[in-house]
Amino acid sequence: MVDKVYISETGDYEGREVLLEGWLYNKRSSGKLRFLLVRDGTDIIQCVVFKGDVTEQTFEIADKIQQEASCRIIGTVKKDDRSPLGYELQVKEMEIIASSEDYPITKKEHGVDFLMDHRHLWLRSTRQHAILRIRHEIIRAAREFFDRRDFVLIDTPIFTPNAAEGTTNLFETDYFGSPAYLTQSGQLYGEAAAMAFGKIYCFGPTFRAEKSKTRRHLTEFWMIEPEVAFNDLNDNMVLAEEFVTHIVKSVLKNRKRELDKLERDTTLLEKVEPPFPRLHYKKAAEILKNCEEDFTFGDDFGAPHETLIGEKYEKPVMIHHYPAGVKAFYMKRDPEEPEFALAVDMIAPEGYGEIIGGSQREDDHDVLLGRIREHNLPEEAFQWYLDLRKYGSVPHSGFGLGIERTVSWICGLKHVRETIPFPRLMQRIYP
Repeated sequence: MVDKVYISETGDYEGREVLLEGWLYNKRSSGKLRFLLVRDGTDIIQCVVFKGDVTEQTFEIADKIQQEASCRIIGTVKKDDRSPLGYELQVKEMEIIASSEDYPITKKEHGVDFLMDHRHLWLRSTRQHAILRIRHEIIRAAREFFDRRDFVLIDTPIFTPNAAEGTTNLFETDYFGSPAYLTQSGQLYGEAAAMAFGKIYCFGPTFRAEKSKTRRHLTEFWMIEPEVAFNDLNDNMVLAEEFVTHIVKSVLKNRKRELDKLERDTTLLEKVEPPFPRLHYKKAAEILKNCEEDFTFGDDFGAPHETLIGEKYEKPVMIHHYPAGVKAFYMKRDPEEPEFALAVDMIAPEGYGEIIGGSQREDDHDVLLGRIREHNLPEEAFQWYLDLRKYGSVPHSGFGLGIERTVSWICGLKHVRETIPFPRLMQRIYP
């Protein structure tokens, strides 16, 4: 009986005969030899077909098999130090499960639009494998970080009756005759859960109907959002820097091979260690002024401003105390400088911009009610949220980390479209 194994397991079967099932990634020929690179999702292995070792039928299959045809191969595992895997397969038998005529993605250069139209097939490339395995590691490490600290995972709703930050960039839908919105954030519900469990996190898709075409924006993306009762702004910043450090170190430790595939220079990633630089908004605005950047004090920072500030540091930098007028209604204001909100954004180095946004939340019922009215938000939709300030309110804070921007930064990508299996952009909803 031949053992059926995954390619990633072949090292455990050196010298033994195994059965592999996968797809042809690439091939080359040399006289009586056919070298087949076969992938099965776990890894890629070179399968060597020597004409003298197999039947004419098997050699003919190896000669004619097409790129991305699915196949079943029996062979002996041999050690090969030249292989990235460390092993190759000496083929004895082979059959094609299904052919793959005229596979559209070939060795030649393809444009971005073509590749995006064929995203369902582009995912099979080694580059995309590397990126999405790093994404997997980032998510695994993020969950590990909070699980180790006894945070409770809370699943928050996708349909919401109200907005977390105003309704200007929401996707509206009909909910049995009433308007509902695709969530911008699980934060408001996370606050309710934090009042029940003390420290929680939510993780899920979020949606922004921003008409933005920058390399940092998607209309659908994933956020992981912790919320902690009794935490102030400083506690929040400490948690954020420890969180990001854990993620980066996990990727460096567990995904070196993928980073090498992407030719990622990890010099700066290796320097990610607390404490991170912290800048008051005033100081950040001064940096822009000294650089003669076009910026008006009191405005929020745009992508060029974040890039300019972030490139001055080797680690992520945290900018805090933003003008209250440019931040959300739920953010608490500094009692000593009420024109500033107790907010923080984490800016990644190397020009990758904001990866975390967070704040200490307003915990006073009357003040929060006043903010809701100032922003002309529907009070009835926020009654449950106001209840949190009526029944045992406490100082609390939290933040959201965008998975795709984090993947983009750690992988060193030029655009977020490669950071998620099926990106949703302003002008793309296919495939």
